[in-house]
Amino acid sequence: MNTPTLHRFANSRARFWLLALLLLPVISLAAEVLPSWQDGPSRHAIEAFVTSVTREGDKDFIPPAERIAVFDNDGTLWSEQPLYFEVLFALDEIKRMAPQHPEWKQKMPYKAVLENDQGALATTGTKGLMEIVGVTHTGLTSSEFTANAQRWLATSVHPRSKKPYTEMVFQPMLELLTYLRENGFKLYIVSGGEVAFMRAFAEEVYGIPPEQVIGTTFSSQFQGRDGKFSIFRQATLAHNDDGPGKPESIESIIGRRPVFAFGNSDGDLQMLQWTMAGKGRRLAGLVHHTDAKREWAYDRKSNIGRLDRALDQATRDHWVVVDMAEEWNRVYPGDPARSHP
Repeated sequence: MNTPTLHRFANSRARFWLLALLLLPVISLAAEVLPSWQDGPSRHAIEAFVTSVTREGDKDFIPPAERIAVFDNDGTLWSEQPLYFEVLFALDEIKRMAPQHPEWKQKMPYKAVLENDQGALATTGTKGLMEIVGVTHTGLTSSEFTANAQRWLATSVHPRSKKPYTEMVFQPMLELLTYLRENGFKLYIVSGGEVAFMRAFAEEVYGIPPEQVIGTTFSSQFQGRDGKFSIFRQATLAHNDDGPGKPESIESIIGRRPVFAFGNSDGDLQMLQWTMAGKGRRLAGLVHHTDAKREWAYDRKSNIGRLDRALDQATRDHWVVVDMAEEWNRVYPGDPARSHP
């Protein structure tokens, strides 16, 4: 090889490596999109949807103001076994409040809670549970309730994992929230959980502010005494944000039909139906709990997060159904990534 040829070869190699160095940040950034999601059907569907609706000139383009994404909370953004975490909070609150209520030692359903008798508690059914939730969630100001919820979240751990409840959130879904936010979507939680309980942690954990959290609500009353003002939480259910209650609250509070919706149970079915009934390209998704080793495995026969009718419609209508065991490389923040063949 003569000298001019050597110089051309050296220059071409230099240009190649310079180009490679310049592209490394771009390649690295691309690799970081949904890193805890396996390269599979759910991730492909989500990325294809976001790309098409955010690319100007695309037939499926959606203006930023209309990019509304809604998420259930329990079982979709964090775990919900062996009981909804808000129920575990209510049970612990009964024990904390018990010294001021000695009569509870002999009165159901409180007696069952104080004696950790799950069988006896189960016999009280929905009526007993609602009584417990009512006692622990109402009869105090909104500020007092928020303080109670935040104290519990800061000091309590999950009975099986021993993790704080706020670390029982799903890392892949946190990444999905970030991905959508970076692509101009406005995110809402629309859940059956009580709205003030979710607002106590949603902004810190999910980056979703209180005004974008929609949930079950109790009636409230403005009070002013001695120059001090508060919102008093009353023991009357104002709205049950489950099933058909979800699209109803979306319509009344957001005022726009979502284009992207994720849930995990039959309680989310109407929200997903409402989303997909709109015009243009849309995406509905379900988190399917299939991982008994890293989380839990349950669907059609579960008393918590039952996924039956929604799974049938998702299969029939080709909605995204995330197989947790197969499609998530990790479940919780800090978990080691699991490699797939």
